[in-house]
Amino acid sequence: MEASEILHSLSRAVTEYDPEAAARWAGQAVEQNLDPLVALAALTDAIRAVGDGFACGELWLPDLIAAAEAMSAGTAILEAEIARRGVRQESLGIVVIGTVFGDIHDIGKNMVATLLRAAGFSVHDLGINIRAEAFVDAVIRHDARLLALSALLTTTAPEQEKVIDLLKAAGLRERVKVIVGGGGITRSFAESIGADGYEPTAPGAVKLAKHLLAI
Repeated sequence: MEASEILHSLSRAVTEYDPEAAARWAGQAVEQNLDPLVALAALTDAIRAVGDGFACGELWLPDLIAAAEAMSAGTAILEAEIARRGVRQESLGIVVIGTVFGDIHDIGKNMVATLLRAAGFSVHDLGINIRAEAFVDAVIRHDARLLALSALLTTTAPEQEKVIDLLKAAGLRERVKVIVGGGGITRSFAESIGADGYEPTAPGAVKLAKHLLAI
């Protein structure tokens, strides 16, 4: 099977919102000994195109969500192969992301994580319902340059301030940029807790991350 066919099929799986096909073609890439970084690039190029379509109003949120699910299915297989080979990936910077404690919503957080990866960042997604201490530990462990905190509920929004306060107490605040978002967050709230930035959309979060890190 030609490498070009595999790469085209990986890209099409994302743009056609087909996670099963993405996983299948990622497996084919591994079986055919295709460079996993090249295969991963095909996925990221496709999700970037979907993200651009969403940003300009040609596509809708369900399209972005479905494409991200397809990309994640293929990415999991390819990243495992990258780790097995011990290949180094070029990265714009290390990001830790998660939904704060008490909040189990992850759609927006997943969108941001997917588009950050597509943009070239190394992303460590902690998941949902994450305690403030775990965010700080992850920043230290991964030597992150950016921390992205999500909160959909207004009742959990104060957890974002708690994370920032813990970063200050640990002497880490100056070394990591903090961006916040989610349905429970406003720009004025972000400013009041000392976040470095606020962005309500996933494509905008990528632009904000690049701006804050001067990329």
